[in-house]
Amino acid sequence: MAAPSGGRRRGAGLWAALLLAAVALRSAEAVSEPTTVAFDVRPGGVVHSFSQSVGPGDKYTCVFTYASQGGTNEKWQMSLGMSEDHQHFTCTIWRPQGKSYLYFTQFQAEVQGAEIEYGMAYSKAAFEKENDVPLKNEEFEVTKTAVAHRPGAFKAELSKLVVVAKASRSEL
Repeated sequence: MAAPSGGRRRGAGLWAALLLAAVALRSAEAVSEPTTVAFDVRPGGVVHSFSQSVGPGDKYTCVFTYASQGGTNEKWQMSLGMSEDHQHFTCTIWRPQGKSYLYFTQFQAEVQGAEIEYGMAYSKAAFEKENDVPLKNEEFEVTKTAVAHRPGAFKAELSKLVVVAKASRSEL
């Protein structure tokens, strides 16, 4: 599991992520149904971005920026969920087929209007009987507003990003 400012724990899996998300959302009685939007991840080495907003007045935004090589377009999805009290939101970006066959040269999932409480990147997303496979801690970093690759350490495999964020103090 990864956290901002280098506070990482090794060996955390899906249960830890779900537990952290539940704790982050504890102040709300319920979570709104997530909004899921499909988009194409395009190879070619050019930097692309895809973003979606959620919350009252779309005050929270998740932006996925990347560059990749090889293959053809892949269908990916971005899901945004909001706590009922509008203080927390989640952003999950993933390839529904589990593993991406593209070679990523860079990636970043950035939040606007909130600060990240939890962020994780995966080389393989859960599909059928297989589980998520997290990137090694040295391959990515989590800051207050982004989960991003670490140049020189990232091994070019990406299939999923998960972010749980809380409203910035200025937004409260």
